[in-house]
Amino acid sequence: MIEDKNPQRTSISQLGEFGLIEHLTKNFEIKHSSTIKGIGDDAAVIDFKDKKAIVTTDLLVENVHFDLSYMPLKHLGYKSVMVNLSDVYAMNAKATQITVSIAVSNRFPLEALEELYAGIKHACDLYEVDLIGGDTTSSNKGLLITVTALGEANQEDIVYRNTAKSNDLLVVSGDLGGAYLGLQILEREKEVFKVNPQNQPDLDMYSYIIERQLKPEARKDIPELLKKLEVKPTAMIDISDGLSSEIIHLCKQSKVGCNLYEDKIPLDPQVISTSEEFNLSSTTVALSGGEDYELLFTVAQEDFPKIKANPHLSIIGHMTQESEGMHLITRANTKIPLQARGWNSFEENEKE
Repeated sequence: MIEDKNPQRTSISQLGEFGLIEHLTKNFEIKHSSTIKGIGDDAAVIDFKDKKAIVTTDLLVENVHFDLSYMPLKHLGYKSVMVNLSDVYAMNAKATQITVSIAVSNRFPLEALEELYAGIKHACDLYEVDLIGGDTTSSNKGLLITVTALGEANQEDIVYRNTAKSNDLLVVSGDLGGAYLGLQILEREKEVFKVNPQNQPDLDMYSYIIERQLKPEARKDIPELLKKLEVKPTAMIDISDGLSSEIIHLCKQSKVGCNLYEDKIPLDPQVISTSEEFNLSSTTVALSGGEDYELLFTVAQEDFPKIKANPHLSIIGHMTQESEGMHLITRANTKIPLQARGWNSFEENEKE
């Protein structure tokens, strides 16, 4: 494909705020009967009738949460929706609507924002959620994106973080560590490109882990699967900051301990081989990497027969009495205290 050396650049100032919103959202269609009024008035109107509303929001900041030197804007739009939907699914709820607000500097033409919103629309279409509002404003700090996601659930179906019980099984969806290693590959190739801009990286062998970083998928399927299996988790959380951090959140809020078994942590072969390439422990990557957006949950022991053979789920440990503490049981059968070493967006600022 021949690159267009003179791509069209339409200044967003030509449209104004309301013209920009209208332009970017004109192709979004309403999918839910609960959306009474979406974009186009002072506020959206939603009617959940006898359901409970679930609300979550995330802020993504350029050069803190994403790097546009290797994150395509379409992927960024998609990912910004995923990180929010993941929180809704972690409540065992159905995601129904989102709002999107952006602050953007004048270095971004209209065509760039069209790409961003193309990714947002793809996420809305695939996950069947309605875009119902948001805001746009100028920024002198690059690009900032805030997405708020709304969902609905019957009160009896909602799952919290603070309701795990001692002897519950600890279960995780999918596999872990890929997103972190995908980021390491992209960062490495960025440095190579700085030295030699003519270098074209061959990333085919890393396709899975790069996709885990650039285009993660929220696990909408897991609450649906558990419902079919007639399993209601006793507690649940999504894995955004690393497995160890999320287990510690569950334990502290539920006032229980945990034994996590190293040999049960699900790892893709590409994660194992790439960890070796970077001279990293794949266990450490899974524990501390983050951005996997898998679901971590606990179930009562009597539900073991219902989930034991499911290819989407891995039983990785069990909860204990709070007094026993939180531990990793290594392959050598050594007991090590679990530590939260997940990603912290404030860390660098604190060091300055």
